Amino acid sequence: MKPETKNPLLIILAFFSIYVIWGSTYMLNKVAVSELPPFFLASIRFTTAGLLIFIISKAMGKSLAITRKQFKNAFIVGILFLSFGNGLIVWALKYVDSGFAALEISAQPLVVLLLMWLLQGKRIKPMSLVGVGFGIVGIFLLVAQKQLITKEGTVLGMVMIFACMLSWAYGSLFVGKADLPKNFFVNTGYQMFTAGITLALASLLFGEKWVAPSEWGQPVQLSMILLIVFGSIVAFTSFNYLLKTVSPDKVATSTYVNPIIALILGWYILDEQITLQSIIAAAVLLTGVYFINTTKTTLTIPRFSGKMKNRDKD
Repeated sequence: MKPETKNPLLIILAFFSIYVIWGSTYMLNKVAVSELPPFFLASIRFTTAGLLIFIISKAMGKSLAITRKQFKNAFIVGILFLSFGNGLIVWALKYVDSGFAALEISAQPLVVLLLMWLLQGKRIKPMSLVGVGFGIVGIFLLVAQKQLITKEGTVLGMVMIFACMLSWAYGSLFVGKADLPKNFFVNTGYQMFTAGITLALASLLFGEKWVAPSEWGQPVQLSMILLIVFGSIVAFTSFNYLLKTVSPDKVATSTYVNPIIALILGWYILDEQITLQSIIAAAVLLTGVYFINTTKTTLTIPRFSGKMKNRDKD
């Protein structure tokens, strides 16, 4: 239920968070994964963020008690969204540019739409079909650049990102029917903490080297702090605040802004290449996402949430 009064400054700051902070996480992960193993990196990020959320929740007087079924569902969602969904993206960033990854992931609504059709038998509306067509063309233009895909490991990175998109898409459908903690902050804490533990186990299984934070380079230390505090906690809280305050279609505009922010930061800070074909692919792909988002009733893809929409009434 929307609050009766809206704070314009908070709304502006919240949009800044989901636009700029989320858009910058690709660059921050790219910096961190240049020095740290991917699963170890993601594990530290989500375990720490989950613990901080628990502490903040207790300080706010929120109960951390959940049922066994809710814990099981939060664990599953954490794997789909964070362990597999985000962990593989971080791994893929070892092989692809951060801006390239952000553009490929911007096709997420297209994957969700197709899974809804395949698994749930949902009819695809004509304008959404147009969006699918644009999306396919945009992806083709993006991945058909010889100067990019000839780099070692790039194809593997693209396949990893597509696998992540499938995991996120299925998770988006799963949470629509799952019994999860009503308080979104507590819900996220369980998802992040359990995902962090499973990522730590994956790191051990793959024989990754664990490095103490004191041995990290300064850019990596700063990137991890920003990822934990801002990318995981501040941006997610802003996302859920906006879902309660403004219409979902306005919140979904982050789908269009994040790749642009990622491209600019990757080019400016990491000296990543932006080709004319990438710009054209971005325009075509985001046009397709626009057609899909504007013809569906609700498609707000959760980032670190376990919900398609907010059910927190506390």
